[in-house]
Amino acid sequence: MSRTGLTDEGHGRLGSTLSGLAVALGCVLFLGGFAWGAVVYRPYTVPTPSMSPTIVAGDRVLAQRVDGGDIKRGDVVVFKQKSWGDMLMVKRVVAVGGDTVGCCTGGKLTVNGKQIQEPYLPKGQAAEVRTIPTVTVPKDRLFLLGDERSGSLDSTAHLTEAFDGTVARSGVKARVDAVVWPMNGMLERPTGFEALGSLSSPGPLRLVVAAIVAGAVLVLGGAAYGPIANRARRRRSGARMEPAGAR
Repeated sequence: MSRTGLTDEGHGRLGSTLSGLAVALGCVLFLGGFAWGAVVYRPYTVPTPSMSPTIVAGDRVLAQRVDGGDIKRGDVVVFKQKSWGDMLMVKRVVAVGGDTVGCCTGGKLTVNGKQIQEPYLPKGQAAEVRTIPTVTVPKDRLFLLGDERSGSLDSTAHLTEAFDGTVARSGVKARVDAVVWPMNGMLERPTGFEALGSLSSPGPLRLVVAAIVAGAVLVLGGAAYGPIANRARRRRSGARMEPAGAR
């Protein structure tokens, strides 16, 4: 018996119990993380470069399912607008209902008279390649631009339509949280809009990933305990065996 009062058999039973608990908890975290992510997020593949360099053609993104009423300035959203082709598109919200938006003043986009710093634009690119007449965004609608302003078919390409090229909040399907392929990670926060109001909080993607990783570690660690413990016991048994012929 060891000094702790536990035999090797007792240590083995305790270890096996803890190993089983680790595997069980790991399975809950691992599968729960995937289930949580499937409920909260939707994957999309972006087919065009209109959001470059933030999101380039072919990138795979994860977008959080949100209500259009929760969208704020600076958010990158997945939406559908019938007059734009009735297909899923990805653009950045630069103004919301009640805002006045225009371009350009000092080469910058202006919202409610404030110049907006947009570090996500391609290096050296102006806020817009053409003048945007001052537009007051109707209630419950959004003014959207692509980060690649020179080639994006966004609100500026639909200014002659009803509602001045804006999109209804109800048309928003999700808010992009991260580029997952290639693994560029979470989108940077659009801090240039902070002077106009609060920004959206990131979704729970980091917690989802942490749960999945922690679950995988627990499952692998718990599963590895048995073979490691058995090998250690065999070594201890071999060390205690008396050599043949010894007295």
